[in-house]
Amino acid sequence: MKLLSRVVLTSFLLAGLFHAEVQADGGIANLSDPVTIADVQVRFSDHGTVVLLLAEGKTIPIFVDLTVALSIQGALNGEKLARPLSHDLMHTILEAYGGKVVQTVITLQGGTYYGALTVAVQDQVKTFDSRSSDSIALAIHFQAPIIVGRDLLNSAGKLLEKPNTDRL
Repeated sequence: MKLLSRVVLTSFLLAGLFHAEVQADGGIANLSDPVTIADVQVRFSDHGTVVLLLAEGKTIPIFVDLTVALSIQGALNGEKLARPLSHDLMHTILEAYGGKVVQTVITLQGGTYYGALTVAVQDQVKTFDSRSSDSIALAIHFQAPIIVGRDLLNSAGKLLEKPNTDRL
């Protein structure tokens, strides 16, 4: 995609006219029916730590490692650790350069969750392929929207029940 096209595309992203996702080949595709996640929770389960993305009475479980879970929970609670974790460091670096996370789009491809993290620094906006957990953590640090497609919410989302898990 040519530079001018990317600038126009990112302008639309910032204006909220549509949301995009980064595909495995690095291309950007339009999400047909975007859904903004209303709440994020971190839990312990019998299978490990899990991040729950909640929207419209459904929850999408994404299993993450303990360090990412602690980073996400700390960001949700507004806690500062004695030493910064990687997401805290990225947050500090981006803010030092006047940058921020604009949004993240979470997709599911071949059984793996992906994140498309959109970052704005000064007059440049770029979308980066990332692990879904890192993308979620940084979005929470910047209080940026977390977006999924309605197809993902319908296929991977479970009806919200009282979970058999402990809060982190």
